[in-house]
Amino acid sequence: MGMAATVLGAAPLLAATHQQKENTMVDQANAYEPLTSENAALVLVDHQIGLMTGVRDYSTGELKHNVVALAKAAKALDLPIVVTTTARDSLWGPTFPELVEALPGVTIIDRSSVNAFDDPAVARAIEATGRRKLIFAGISLEVCAAFPAITATGKGYDAYVAVDASGTFSETKRKPGLLRMLQAGVVLSDYATLMVEILKDNGRPEAGAVYAALDMPWAKLVGQIAEANGR
Repeated sequence: MGMAATVLGAAPLLAATHQQKENTMVDQANAYEPLTSENAALVLVDHQIGLMTGVRDYSTGELKHNVVALAKAAKALDLPIVVTTTARDSLWGPTFPELVEALPGVTIIDRSSVNAFDDPAVARAIEATGRRKLIFAGISLEVCAAFPAITATGKGYDAYVAVDASGTFSETKRKPGLLRMLQAGVVLSDYATLMVEILKDNGRPEAGAVYAALDMPWAKLVGQIAEANGR
């Protein structure tokens, strides 16, 4: 009787220990692994003049600013950058000039597929970066950013979307697009937060170039205040 009671009494303890181990495994699987200059790449999809004209969730000026800032900051952080267009010569026109100017020497891959990841040349370019964390931005948000980001998660990548360096044509498209990406496990953020996460340390020699690239008006104002107080 005593032995049976001891064994029965141990059962809850064993179950609790087993559950604790399972919880630890889940916690380890979901452990936060930050973006870094060594594990991340940037994929810019269809920032084309024709598509830009239809964007309604951001002004043209704000969207251009954000995309260029993202590209310049990624360049300052030495991230691999993949740029692609779709139907450049027949439907949607070229990449807007300010972005081309911000990425000298970067080859822009034109394709016909709707999902950029379905194009063999784009897929090869992404795979060639050797990075497992992919930051996407595109026009439109719910197609050109969402489709390759969702595909990336299915292929075992960690996918992020810079929402404010993407754009779409109505609120009806924006909301379901964001929800669909969240349901698929895509991380949604803004361009500056993603780049500052990669920067990590304001003591890095790249910090000045990164903040200059991000071009955040409020940060400029703080700098002007500090400069004025130093006189």
